[in-house]
Amino acid sequence: MTAPLPVRPPAEPATEKAPRTPGRKPSSRLLAPLRQTGQLFTLALAVARAIFRRPFQVREFIEQFWFVASVTILPAALVSIPFGAVIALQVGSLTEQLGAQSFTGGASVLAVIQQASPLIVALLIAGAAGSAICADLGSRKIREELDAMEVMGVSPVQRLVVPRVLATMFVAVLLNGLVSVVGTLGGYFFNVIMQGGTPGAYLASFSALAQLPDLYVGELKALIFGFIAGIVAAYRGLNPRGGPKGVGDAVNQSVVITFMLLFAVNMIMTAIYLQIVPPKGG
Repeated sequence: MTAPLPVRPPAEPATEKAPRTPGRKPSSRLLAPLRQTGQLFTLALAVARAIFRRPFQVREFIEQFWFVASVTILPAALVSIPFGAVIALQVGSLTEQLGAQSFTGGASVLAVIQQASPLIVALLIAGAAGSAICADLGSRKIREELDAMEVMGVSPVQRLVVPRVLATMFVAVLLNGLVSVVGTLGGYFFNVIMQGGTPGAYLASFSALAQLPDLYVGELKALIFGFIAGIVAAYRGLNPRGGPKGVGDAVNQSVVITFMLLFAVNMIMTAIYLQIVPPKGG
């Protein structure tokens, strides 16, 4: 006779694990914005360092400069005319109520040069050129071209990102001068023709209130805004998610993030400028 097989006791039902108490470990979703912000600043520092390294991609820079300028010159000139007109009309109406019509020209021109012109240029570069840069880098990323460049020992940041960021910066500085001139001429026309102002009072108020640092801060704003637009577009293009659909989402995100950063940086720079540079005659 064979020995009977041992009978195994029935398995006990699995006890449910105690739920984790919330608050012990921060969620990855909460840390994602901080992580992306750190990666954005890391890319900005890498680009700033790579600008002074050799070899510099001269041909790529010229091509990107021409592309960014070609898609932003005409829209910037067309947008600056009504923008300067609106500022001139609004400022003229306020000065008329206060009995200070003689300062209409200076106030409207200062508003265009210090605030409107750099913002117009930066928004157009972010919307037109930045979206194209983000889409180009994103498509290269999903086709694994950037990974192939890294395998061959070529830095995508120095080869692709640096020329595009420099192009947006230089185009922003040049376009800022164009928008300032066109916006000032538009404000002059609407103030003199529509509101019955005199050309002499318009020019005299401008020379009485404006000073050279006003132009400097406008150009500095345009330079920094162009850098921000290029960096954000490049960062979102280098980090798409989910294939072609992720590239489209990255383009939209780059434009929105750039707009938010531009207004925040503009507020900070304006506050610092008003504290450092005294008004003319003050």
